[in-house]
Amino acid sequence: MQYREDKYGNKLSVLGYGCMRFTKKGNSIDLDKADREIMAAYEAGVNYYDTAYIYSGSEEAIGQIFEKHGIRDKINIATKLPQFMIGSRAALDKYFNEELTRLRTDYIDYYLMHHMTDVAMWEKLKQVGILDWIAEKKASGAIRNIGFSYHGNTENFLKILDDYDWDFCQIQYNYLDEVAQAGRKGLQAAAAKGVAVMIMEPLRGGKLVNMLPQGALDAMKKSGRTWSSAEWGLRWLYDQKEVTVVLSGMNSLDMVRENCRIASEAAPGEMTEADFAVLEDVKKMILEKEKVGCTGCRYCMPCPKGVDIPGIFRCYNTMYTESKSEGRFQFAQTVGLTREPAFASQCIKCGKCEQHCPQNIPIREKLVEADKALRPLPYKVGINLVRKFMFRKNKKS
Repeated sequence: MQYREDKYGNKLSVLGYGCMRFTKKGNSIDLDKADREIMAAYEAGVNYYDTAYIYSGSEEAIGQIFEKHGIRDKINIATKLPQFMIGSRAALDKYFNEELTRLRTDYIDYYLMHHMTDVAMWEKLKQVGILDWIAEKKASGAIRNIGFSYHGNTENFLKILDDYDWDFCQIQYNYLDEVAQAGRKGLQAAAAKGVAVMIMEPLRGGKLVNMLPQGALDAMKKSGRTWSSAEWGLRWLYDQKEVTVVLSGMNSLDMVRENCRIASEAAPGEMTEADFAVLEDVKKMILEKEKVGCTGCRYCMPCPKGVDIPGIFRCYNTMYTESKSEGRFQFAQTVGLTREPAFASQCIKCGKCEQHCPQNIPIREKLVEADKALRPLPYKVGINLVRKFMFRKNKKS
């Protein structure tokens, strides 16, 4: 494992463990499986683990795992204040203390203001006393580094970055989002201040692995490199010295092993002009096919009417990155035939989802478009008939 230094010279593994996508067993995290995967990463040298208050069950899970193995003082925990839920100074302590309890610790190594999208959110926190609160927590050692995670435009990122003496930040960044959100400009501005930069969505929620057009896969193969599509994306990030940690939501031992190998081999400046040209071709092919820029982060959920927004968009994109029949088949399996209906037609256009979307997708508009593509009349009739048969049968059994 390779390491890069934060603002104070602390060595952080270039690969961080993103703890949002643990495998579920029923409605809960499969703790035994998560334990095996986390410990495999730990043994390979990963020392940075990222979670959040709103990642269901995640803080509790890693708290139990770190306590069980007695490694709390050997790793770094990053978690996040749900700033969008804060309305008073008292709320700051309420959520922070709850996180300490969940994580079974008395300090947080890297604490973030979660999901900032514009400078107004930071100003609101300042009004409830966040600056004094941070100072107190840092002085007591309860928080060792303070930062913010960001989904918004570059202009607002730079305003937040310049308004406070941050220790680190977390941005969505990958070869497809090079000029989106904070982008390369934001990355370099943070690094110039000595602010450590943690990367989320390095593979666009798996999209840069599982949903690449065949032409993109062919271009990678013809390059002469033996890299997988995931390795192309991760090496593009590691090639940039301004990147401190790349977070990966690993949920299999194979993924842990591959990502740890890449993080042990890749170094800044190793990619060639030919490599960058390949990725430019790949980007063009992706953008030609994609219909909705959804990463599957699920910040738009839950929908008050039960619409499976990310599931619908994933199937809609699959229609164009793979085939229409495959997209519609996946839709029938994962959305259309669930016990509780989750169709786009249930949308009441309240707009709640759009307020939380990091990608600023016009969700209400795109849901209408996706539903029309995924459920033409024959499919709509067929799904409804199968639903009646399946759930009537289940009631009788």
